Amino acid sequence: MAELKSKIKNTKDKVAGKAKEAFGKATGNEETELKGKIQSKKADVKETLDDTKEKIAKNINDMDKDK
Repeated sequence: MAELKSKIKNTKDKVAGKAKEAFGKATGNEETELKGKIQSKKADVKETLDDTKEKIAKNINDMDKDK
């Protein structure tokens, strides 16, 4: 369940970041555009980290089954 919540939050942050970035571009506000890019990239990093944690947990569980 925590994985689903994390994925939803990451998706929300990514969409919000893209929206901020677009708004910043449209209004010529570089600060807002940069904040949007950062928020979006932060969500990407968290998503990658979550995927890596899942893979590690799966590998550990697979190793335990082999014993």
